[in-house]
Formats: sequence, structure tokens, C-alpha cells
Amino acid sequence: MSSIEEKWEMIHQAFLSLERLRYPFNQSTIPLNGIYIFFEKGELSHGHERIVRIGTHTGKDQLRSRLMQHLVNENKDRSIFRKNIGRALLNRDGDAKMLDMWNRDMTPKSARENMANFDIPAIKRVEERVSEYMRSHFSFATIEVNGKADRLLLESRLISTISGCKECSKPSLDWLGNSSPIPKIRESGLWLVNELYKEPFSDLELEEFLKEYFPKL
Repeated sequence: MSSIEEKWEMIHQAFLSLERLRYPFNQSTIPLNGIYIFFEKGELSHGHERIVRIGTHTGKDQLRSRLMQHLVNENKDRSIFRKNIGRALLNRDGDAKMLDMWNRDMTPKSARENMANFDIPAIKRVEERVSEYMRSHFSFATIEVNGKADRLLLESRLISTISGCKECSKPSLDWLGNSSPIPKIRESGLWLVNELYKEPFSDLELEEFLKEYFPKL
């Protein structure tokens, strides 16, 4: 039976074979449905850039939209990835007041109607900082997975496998996530909270995954 490290080494090599995209990117090159894999500059594992986030989408044909929410649209309440980057930046700054404001979800109508002491220009400046960090530090790849149930299962298996790999969850001393106020991010070394440490790929599942999505390897 393969160890977690051996499994993730195989997956990591498979992901490295994919076309890597950075901001600005051409949406037409991205499948409508699938899973995304983010690498972060300055973070290494298995001798290459470290994978720091894996995710998907629930709505039909929404992969492109999801990536736009992370890297293009400046709205923290539509992207938990953006929100967590902002949290880490503000926590590193020691700006508790701004962090509290950043944590507020302004999506509900009731929240928008009660905006006393909510500094919109300041939030916009943080959004710009988040965009600058994400666009300069992250690259990503995608794999096409059309079925929602398949996407969610593969996302869970991938995250559970990566979070169990000691090499993959070992951030650099300078990693921004070390400043996150969220313990799961600091402890996992990943920009993730859900699906950590659950059920990883079995040997058979991994073999089938690589055969289906990376037949040329």
C-alpha cells in the first residue's frame, strides 16, 4: 500500500504536467466544469512550487466564474479564498479594527442596510492589496470534471490526501498563511479549512483517478 507521501508525489507530478495559468488569463482556455489547483510562489514541496489550495464549484458551468471571483472580482464575500488572504494580511499588520470590519459579511440585505462604522474606502484598499498579492503570488491549473458529485468527491479526496502529506503541509517561514487568525490554515499549511484530514485516496482510487484524468502519463 502506498504512503500518503507517495500518493501525493504521484498527484503532484500529474498536476505539474498541466498547463499553468496566471493573472491575467484567458477564460476560454478553462473548462466550464472542473477542479482548480493553486500553486504559490516561494512555497516548495517535492522540489517544485507547493500546492496550497484545491477547490471546485457547485453550480453548473461555474468553474470560470469561480476563478474570476478569486482573482478578478474584488468582493471578499464572494470568495473565501480572498477573504482568508485579507485576514492574514490584516492580522500580520496587527490591525484588529480593520480585521473585524473585513470579517463582516455584507451580502445579506440587512447587513447592507446597517453600515454604520463601515469604512467602504478602507475595505476597497484591502481588496486591492488582496488582488495584488494573489495576482503576483499564485498560479493555477485545472482539470475538467463534469459531474457535480464527481467534482465534490475528488476535491475531498485530493484535499484529504494533500493535508496528510508532511512534505505538502510544510510552509516556509515567510508564508503569509502563518499570520492567519484561523488555526486550521496555520496548522495545515494550506489555504483551506474544509475537507482536511478526511479520507484520502485509496490505492485503487488513485490509480483510477490518474488513468482517467492523466492518461498520457
